[in-house]
Amino acid sequence: MTDDNDLFGDGSGAKRAAPAKAAAAKAARTAPKAAPAVETDYDASAIEVLEGLEPVRRRPGMYIGGTDEKALHHLFAEVIDNSMDEAVAGHATFIEVELEEGGWLTVTDNGRGIPVDPHPKFPKKSALEVIMTTLHAGGKFDSKVYETSGGLHGVGVSVVNALSETLEVEVARGQTLYRQIFSRGTPQTKLETVGRVPNRRGTKVRFLPDPQIFGKDAHFLPRRLFKMARSKAYLFGGVEIRWKCAPSLLDGTDSVPAEAVFRFPNGLKDYLARDIEGKELVSDQVFSGKITKQGGHGSLEWAVAWMANEDGFSSSYCNTIPTPEGGTHENGLRIALLRGLRDHAERVNQQKRMAAATTDDVMATCASMLSVFIREPEFQGQTKDKLATLEAGRIVEAAVRDAFDHWLAASPQQANKLLDWVIDRAEERLRRRQEKEVARKTATRKLRLPGKLADCSNAGAEGSELFIVEGDSAGGSAKQARDRKTQAILPLRGKILNVASAGRDKLHQNQLLADLVQALGCGMGSQYRDADLRYEKVIIMTDADVDGAHIASLLITFFYRQMPRLIDAGHLYLAVPPLYRLSHSGKTVYARTDEDRDRHLKSTFKGSSKVEIGRFKGLGEMLPSQLKETTMDPKKRTLLKVVIAPDERPETGDAVERLMGNKPEARFTFISERAAFADEAALDI
Repeated sequence: MTDDNDLFGDGSGAKRAAPAKAAAAKAARTAPKAAPAVETDYDASAIEVLEGLEPVRRRPGMYIGGTDEKALHHLFAEVIDNSMDEAVAGHATFIEVELEEGGWLTVTDNGRGIPVDPHPKFPKKSALEVIMTTLHAGGKFDSKVYETSGGLHGVGVSVVNALSETLEVEVARGQTLYRQIFSRGTPQTKLETVGRVPNRRGTKVRFLPDPQIFGKDAHFLPRRLFKMARSKAYLFGGVEIRWKCAPSLLDGTDSVPAEAVFRFPNGLKDYLARDIEGKELVSDQVFSGKITKQGGHGSLEWAVAWMANEDGFSSSYCNTIPTPEGGTHENGLRIALLRGLRDHAERVNQQKRMAAATTDDVMATCASMLSVFIREPEFQGQTKDKLATLEAGRIVEAAVRDAFDHWLAASPQQANKLLDWVIDRAEERLRRRQEKEVARKTATRKLRLPGKLADCSNAGAEGSELFIVEGDSAGGSAKQARDRKTQAILPLRGKILNVASAGRDKLHQNQLLADLVQALGCGMGSQYRDADLRYEKVIIMTDADVDGAHIASLLITFFYRQMPRLIDAGHLYLAVPPLYRLSHSGKTVYARTDEDRDRHLKSTFKGSSKVEIGRFKGLGEMLPSQLKETTMDPKKRTLLKVVIAPDERPETGDAVERLMGNKPEARFTFISERAAFADEAALDI
């Protein structure tokens, strides 16, 4: 390397420059330091003071978590929570939810109605206008107006107002109807007295989300609103929720009706029964209960069941607000169940075996629903995803523990069955912990791996890939094309079992699936352990035709039903092999679809005649070199990662059940609805 000053490249320039550089450095060290430059553009005038609802519009993420689809639907949650507070307080008996054409959403209740008289601190404004246009204004800062409530910060409905293009409020109080209209948080009209309404009371909020905040294409999803409204009815058996949606907004591909009425007197027990319908339980009975007035607070309700072949889940709520991240109330439930089972173990002389069990062992396959109503709860963040009130944990633990003891004592046979189940989970966990980590070479000799598996030589899971290949012929090509150090090949003969419509016995008797589970090494269902997965990537590689797509669908269904955490951890992929090979005058390209083929003919081979086009009948028809170049080489291939968005899990489950389940009429309906699309596709072929 030569110096910038060395014009001759012999180093002399660098030597001559060295003394000059040293002198300059010395001068820089001894020179007096200059005073820092004065920032003339930073003074008091640069300090902004945001007033009213302007902070919400500037930083919506601080109040509703962002501006995405989830945040958009949070607006509905804020409005319906106010109506639910009226119902829980005993002032409202029904809530109406209506989604109109154009994206308007209306929530109406028959509660007391927002006060409309002048506010003492702002005599020129009504209480309604203060509530709608001022942050931290509301009637829920103490327990005088609401014993328990979900709105605590006084920002909910005002945030909705700030983030709505238009919002209309109607209040019926004292047999008189009042109305006021707002736009982006600013009043557009004074509070108007509409007239007498002898048979009406309550509040009606109708709003249109602002496209400036959420985007022009943002809109409410009927399915999501429907489920949110229904869940509120489950959480409080004393309320009736009426659902209505414009028929033009329903696409007919789901089960959302245009009109419905929700009322569930059994509350969470009905909710849990719906979610675990058709699933085998460890104990035939659901442990459920409801207790009011605990420790000077409101009430709590729970429903718990243990599933035999499914991973557990927990759904919890505080004052009808969902708490997806759990919190102190969930911790109280977990501790109560563990201590109750330990007491039962002591009664039946199983305390030594139960001593090592933890709350994770108890909850591994447990499906639980928990709802608490407490005064002035503390949440982490405005979106209230996690409950932080310590007293809630103590209240839940004390109430559930006593009821659980009675439940176990009332049915000793079911109690012993549940106890054995939890002890088995604990013992299995301890066995796994005690197993030493063994290198792949050693493990391969000790493990009984499927005979058709061509394993890789990599010593660990990191960087290793398992290709699940359709058929022995394709498997042979893949074995020759692979990188033996990092890529393993498992050929599967024919179409695997459809696990969505098969029973448990068929699942365990199927040899193809047994080989696959054995090769992966991580177990399935409630036994799945991500740490034991032998490969970083699991890649489904099937032919680029209809049969190949069918086999890929069956495999994805298997992973979704039996190893959902493998998908959640980002291990599952789809290979994208080519369908065509185009060559002319020594130039060769590959096309994955008909459209891709036509694009190459018009661009890559533009003006060329007699382009040789070969269509691959399957992976087995490809030379190993072609398969490596197009589908298996990490530097050149394309992989599709299989993911399930958290917000789309219910829709995904419904789609799998409709298309892969044991109800052929659901598939027939789906195909009939898309007959025109199928005809167009056939014409293209």
